[in-house]
Amino acid sequence: MLIVHVHVHVKPESVADFRQTTLENARLSVQEPGIAGFDVIEQQDDRTRFVLIEVYRSPAAAAAHKGTAHYAKWRDEVADMMAEPRHGVKYNDVFPEPQDR
Repeated sequence: MLIVHVHVHVKPESVADFRQTTLENARLSVQEPGIAGFDVIEQQDDRTRFVLIEVYRSPAAAAAHKGTAHYAKWRDEVADMMAEPRHGVKYNDVFPEPQDR
C-alpha cells in the first residue's frame, strides 16, 4: 500500500469551486481498481486548507491514477484555485496489515 496526503491551500474565493471539482475527482477515483481509499478532508479552523488522503494498492496504481482523464481534468481546473502549490507526502501502511484490507 502507498498512502499519499496531498496538502492543499485554496484561495478563499475558490473554496466552493475547489470543493465541487475535487469531489467529482474523488467520486471517479474510488472507482479505479488500484485505489483502496480516497478521502477529502477540510481543516476545521481554516476552510481554505484541505488534505486529500489517497490510498493506493501499489505504486503502479498511483501512476495509473495520474494517467486518468478525471485526474488531468481536476489538475487543470484547480491550478488557478491554489493559494500556494500543493504538496504530497508519501506514507507506508503499517496497520492494519496490507493483506487485511
